Amino acid sequence: MVGRHTAPVRPRWGRIGALVGSLALTLGAVLGAVGVLGSTEEPASAEVSVALDPAAASADPSSVASPSASPSEASAPASQAPTEQPVEQSVEQSVEQTDEGPEEETASVASPALPEGSGTGRRAVFSESEQRVWIVGGAGRVRASYLVSGSTLDNLDPGTYEVFSRSRDATGIDGSTMGWFVRFTRGPSGAAIGFHDLPFFDGERVQTLAQLGTPLSHGCIRQKRSDARVMWDFAQLGTTVVVTA
Repeated sequence: MVGRHTAPVRPRWGRIGALVGSLALTLGAVLGAVGVLGSTEEPASAEVSVALDPAAASADPSSVASPSASPSEASAPASQAPTEQPVEQSVEQSVEQTDEGPEEETASVASPALPEGSGTGRRAVFSESEQRVWIVGGAGRVRASYLVSGSTLDNLDPGTYEVFSRSRDATGIDGSTMGWFVRFTRGPSGAAIGFHDLPFFDGERVQTLAQLGTPLSHGCIRQKRSDARVMWDFAQLGTTVVVTA
């Protein structure tokens, strides 16, 4: 009996390779879907990451977008850059109202030299003949000088005095009211004599600013209100006051 000849079996490498490749692709897709393999898509925060990465920014500055810019600002062309809106400002003019009225604003004039025999050092000087006051600092420099209205009576002798009393508000012997009263002596009747602003009587000022420089008081030295405030600040208790003829 003659036996049947059997041909040797050869492996089919082409089909095997194709099958393996197919299985590999399938496995890769499955693993990618479940998150085992990394995704090749660019993360949504890539623009911000570039902007915050100094190395990347120095490599290509033109590709960096500011993280604080709004979408409209980041995408707007240079010709349409946001412009600063003008801010509307409200200007209020403050005007100090005083009961001295418009006459309070008077022109400043150069003051004459201190009278002879008016002392030295820090002091207030009043000249009866010139009806003028000088406020002198410790270095001998005149800080202020202005016209006043002294007494029509002969009740203040020339000499050197010292401030002994001060009152923000006071009442005269005739019932008039005054402010910023700085007392430095007393008259023959015992009434205090000093510096103060222009008195009011029955609601009206007893003299005008234009009359300053003329004796009109009963003994005190009347001053424009702003000047009275200057004297008030300067002439504390113990301040020297010199009166010249």
